[in-house]
Amino acid sequence: MFSFPLRTATLVLAAGLALGSLSSPVLAHGFKAGSIEIGHPWSRATPPGARTGAGYFVLTNTGSADDKLVSASSPAAEKVEVHEMSIKDGIMNMRRVDVLTIPAGGTASLSPGGYHLMLMGLKAPFKEGQMIPVTLTFEKGGPVEVELQVDKMGATGPAHGAGEAGEEGHAH
Repeated sequence: MFSFPLRTATLVLAAGLALGSLSSPVLAHGFKAGSIEIGHPWSRATPPGARTGAGYFVLTNTGSADDKLVSASSPAAEKVEVHEMSIKDGIMNMRRVDVLTIPAGGTASLSPGGYHLMLMGLKAPFKEGQMIPVTLTFEKGGPVEVELQVDKMGATGPAHGAGEAGEEGHAH
């Protein structure tokens, strides 16, 4: 058993708590830009030779004014855009969205089958377990770098934090 003077133990505990609070956004896999919280960014693994990938996450606006996602970029792709997928009369449509509004006190979800990031001109395939850096720029919140955690091909929700790979949901 080790014995420390009370002052040393207090300093060690305070330092540990401070470091823990600095790393908590990474541990929880959430990020923040102004009043916008970016929860659990993720992507799917892509097959060899794929030229596109997608990014998904939930944007929560804790502020009293709307904010807008105005652009995105990544060193892993030549171009990143926000797209919206919809099905009308049995036909899938995809269109680019110039800005995505996150209402005050509300959320905007980027998920399969709806709004999502489209990463085009991939420089390499996305591999399960990899973290893909993406910079999101908000009108009021400014730029923030997030990491998309790459889950298995065909995943329908983020597996990170869940009990088993491929399981939807989080155990945070």
